Formats: sequence, C-alpha cells, structure tokens
Amino acid sequence: MSTTVASTHSADKPDQSSSLRIYNTLTRTTEPFETIEPGRIRMYVCGVTVYDDAHIGHGMSYLRFDMIRRYLEHLGYDVLHAQNFTDIDDKIINRANAEGMDPDVLADGLIEDWIEETRALNLLPATVYPRATKEVREIIALIEGLIERGHAYESDGDVYFRVRSFPDYGKLSNRNLEDLLAGARIEVDERKADPLDFALWKAAKPGEPWWPSPWGNGRPGWHIECSAMCMHHLGGKVDIHGGGQDLIFPHHENEIAQSEAFLGDEPFARYWLHNGMLRLDGEKMSKSIGNVIRLRSLLDRGQADAFRLMVLQAHYRQPLNYTERGLSAAAAGLQRLRAAATAAVSADVQNENLAPVAMATRERFHAAMLDDFDTPVAVAALFDLARDINRAAAGGGALAFDEAQSVLIELAGLLGLDLARVDAGTGRDDEVDTLMTMLIELRASLRAEKQFAMADHLRDRLQEEGFILEDTRTGTTWKRKAPR
Repeated sequence: MSTTVASTHSADKPDQSSSLRIYNTLTRTTEPFETIEPGRIRMYVCGVTVYDDAHIGHGMSYLRFDMIRRYLEHLGYDVLHAQNFTDIDDKIINRANAEGMDPDVLADGLIEDWIEETRALNLLPATVYPRATKEVREIIALIEGLIERGHAYESDGDVYFRVRSFPDYGKLSNRNLEDLLAGARIEVDERKADPLDFALWKAAKPGEPWWPSPWGNGRPGWHIECSAMCMHHLGGKVDIHGGGQDLIFPHHENEIAQSEAFLGDEPFARYWLHNGMLRLDGEKMSKSIGNVIRLRSLLDRGQADAFRLMVLQAHYRQPLNYTERGLSAAAAGLQRLRAAATAAVSADVQNENLAPVAMATRERFHAAMLDDFDTPVAVAALFDLARDINRAAAGGGALAFDEAQSVLIELAGLLGLDLARVDAGTGRDDEVDTLMTMLIELRASLRAEKQFAMADHLRDRLQEEGFILEDTRTGTTWKRKAPR
C-alpha cells in the first residue's frame, strides 16, 4: 500500500491540499511523492569513499540531501536515513600501501574526520552509517542468491553479474546494451562471459585485505555493497535513493540490476534523486589539474553557513559553480538575513503591518519546496521578507514585526540555516595558524636531528591540548579535535 502524506494545516506547515512532487531520474518526470509505507520514508544516500580528505563537492552534495531530509521531516514523515562509507576500495588500498598504513587505520581516521566536518557543516546525522567492511556477510549472502537465480557466476575466484540476464539494464541511464558495448573501451578479460559483466566479488591479490568466501579469499566489488546495505538496514526496497549525477552510470544502474534481479519484479527504489555536480570557476574540480578545495579549509574559515546558503541558491539538480566571489556574496546575504532576524525595535508602530507579508512569504516558501525542493525560489522569499523587516526596522518598527521575524527564523531553520548561530568554523585563526606552523617546523627539525623522542613528546603534548598533527607525503598538517 502506498500513501501520499499531506501535512495538516497549521501556522507552520503547508496547506492540507498541497502535495509534494519530486523529479525522478528513473522516469525523467516530476511525480507526486508516494511512500511505500504510510508516514515513513526509507532513504539511502551513497556516501564517500574514504581514501582522502573530503572536498567541497562532497559538502555540496550532502548539504542538498540534508535539505531534502529536513523538509521531509517537516512534512511529518519519519525518515530512516542510511548513508554508507565505502571503506574498502582500490584507492584506499593503494594509498594505504603507499604510506605503509593499514587500510582500516586510514579509513577509520578519515571517517572520524568526516563526522567532525559534517557536524561543523550542521548536517543532520544519518540514522545509520553502514561500512562495507562490516557488511561482508550480507554481501556474500546476496551474491549467493544472485548465483542461485542465474544472474551471477564464479570465475577463478571472482564473481560477476550477468548483465544480459537483466532485461531492463540501462533503464536509469537511458542506455541500451548494444550501444554500451559498441562505445565502451573494455579491456579483454577472459574470466568474464561478457565484456559488460561487472564484478560482485574480487579474488584476493597480494598486499590487499581479504575475507573468506565460498569462492575463495577476496573482497567485495564496489556496486554490491550498497544493495546489501539497503537490504540489511532498510528492508530491501527504499523510497528514495540518492547520490550525485556522476553515480547514475554505472554505479546506480548496476545497483538496480543486481537488486531487482535478487528481489524479483519489485522496484528497488521508488524515486531516484541525483544532485548536480560542483564546478570551480567554471571548471570541473579534479585532483589531476590541482583545483580541489578541501572541505576543512572552508570550515576553518568559518564559512559553513555561507556555503550552505550558496548551495541553497542553486536548485539541487543543477550544477553549482563555486567561486570566492560567490561565497562572499552568500556571506553578505547571510548577514542581511541575520540582521533582519535579530533587529530589536518597537513592534506596535502603526505605519506598516507585516502580518500579510509574513503569511505570503510562508505560502511562497512552501509552494516552492513542494515543487521538487525549489530552494532558489524559497530562499528568494526569505530575502524579500528580510528586506521588508529591515525596512520596517529602519522606520522604527511595524505591526506584527515579531511575527515576521519568527516566520523568517522558522523557515530558514527548515533549510538548516540557524539565523541566531554564529559560525565559528573549526576554531582556527591567523595567530593559531602562525604558532602551529612554528611548532610543526620545530618538530621537523627535531626529527631531522634524530631527536625522535622529543618530537613525539611535542606531538603528544599538542594532542593533549586538542591539536592533532597529521604526517602526509606532502608535509605535516594540523587540525583541532572535534568538540564532544
């Protein structure tokens, strides 16, 4: 049984006649939103692969899904939100081996960093954060089921999914098998029955972590982990499956194939939501051209809320072009909103009445959000209300002044913008940066002079004071411990 939840009419929710409509990548149309289970949403959002620090593209993507979740909860839904960590992957293994680290140690540290950074970014924590390495039993069971159903096969310790066994393959990305085969640059692999088949299980190689399985020691492929996690933590089928547009093919296409091949005729996910990608001064952000901005650098500058506003001013399905000028403009806009929210004036001046303005803003805001989470229109409504509040404040006040401020604060809060919050970032400033640079240089000198005990003592004392040093191939960096 499916249901459309219409929120009850009240001062802070849309009218009962309103209903949410969202764009579904699978059907390429905007559809009324209906849940599998009345009042409850199972939402799975593909998480990060923890082989390096998070960048602002990650931050943008998860801010957008944070906005979606917040509004769904405002509508009265109980949202069960799963966001995975891919903590076993070629990139993780390669970096860990290059730095002489255990892959688990590398992944653990980066996951801890991610949780700290998402807290500073004011993201609601997921209900559950499954990790691939903790789901191996479920992954193996899913692969066994696919083999039994004739959708997968073992070859020299690897296991592959038979793409041609799933007739609907390509329905999410709107591709057909023959075009894929003709246009693909696929290396010849005699272990595969078909060049388009993809790995579910990879046989162990020297220098890689492995787990025992019916096909020998090995590790999971990338795509299978998300299907297994959905089945384990969300009951198999989900209302919303989300991620970046770069995941539509092959990752999400493969998820659909393996999940629906296992489940039968039932759809794996009712709605597929994909956020647009981030560009940096008009170019794709890429490590190969050296234009990656780490998320922590933005947070250290105290720009978390300004970045959120910048993200909200573009529709979640559209690309976001990040520029420093754009971030500065968002910071200035945030200050205008906060000035309006905190202005203290007489609320009984007779020259203006803000009650109709506040009511119109509420209606405009919710109409936008119910239309596929149209945050640019919703944010524009907030700025218009803030303008009227600030104008009334300059004139000494207005009727319903406090009411208008309350509406502004409330609606901004639905987007994760706390207009009473001072964004302190992660607690770095120029003086601390200078001091930490000097201490890092001192420690490097001690190590160069083979005074390792003294260098370790300096590192340990800094850690006791809340400063963590991290040695990388390109030098030593530092960060504050997250507040507990």
